[in-house]
Amino acid sequence: MTAHAEPSLAVRRRGLAWLAGREVLRVTKLWMQTIAAPVIASFLFILVFGLALGGSIRRVHGVPYDVFIVPGLLTMAMVQAAFSNNATSVFQARFDRYIHDVLAAPMRSWEVNLGLSLGGAVRALLIALALVALALPVTDVPIRHPLELALAVALALVAFSSLGVIVGVYAQSWDYPSFVQNIVIVPLSFLGGTFYSIDRLPAPWQEISHANPLFYVVGAIRYGFLGTSDVSVGLALGVTGALGAAMVAWSSYLFATGRKLKA
Repeated sequence: MTAHAEPSLAVRRRGLAWLAGREVLRVTKLWMQTIAAPVIASFLFILVFGLALGGSIRRVHGVPYDVFIVPGLLTMAMVQAAFSNNATSVFQARFDRYIHDVLAAPMRSWEVNLGLSLGGAVRALLIALALVALALPVTDVPIRHPLELALAVALALVAFSSLGVIVGVYAQSWDYPSFVQNIVIVPLSFLGGTFYSIDRLPAPWQEISHANPLFYVVGAIRYGFLGTSDVSVGLALGVTGALGAAMVAWSSYLFATGRKLKA
């Protein structure tokens, strides 16, 4: 008897490739809503805040104010896009019971989790690239530490893509993901040093800012761009990585057990 040949990697992972491709296609087909709208909104923040406050707040950490706010706005746009995309996509899959077909497919739980997460990550990356392309000629923002920047962006996308999946699994109505974004993520983004350095804050607000996980995400990405931050890059990357690991572990548990998915 002849032994059967081992299936190729492409064959073994075609379910993952199909699911990830579907999620990315969902993003690109609605690009006016998923990519263009947040890019325009963030770019308007750069123009309005840079022009309006650039005269009174000339430099922060030795950096022009219109340049200083670019990494924070880029971070805010990315994490919101990664979260909202995956939260709504997973909830819709549950609402339409399409998720049952995915769970019944010959795919491992981590493949389903990863496939559903990639749409938000790709959307966030496309927004970031478009925003940088628009901001460069206007603000001349530098990229001083590209390796640290790439690592910070990757960790942030892992954390908030997974968080979006988690919220999509637990959501009981269409407005639940929006509620979490508007009540939790948006305020934490604004209070995480997007528009200011926490050095300007009086006590105890400086200390309270250190309890905000998005403060470290913004700090890590700002260091990658500008070479300066309110917190050391090692600590910022460490906290962002720990947040990402916790979110991945949580979402992996949900898919491994089928909790809230098979109901």
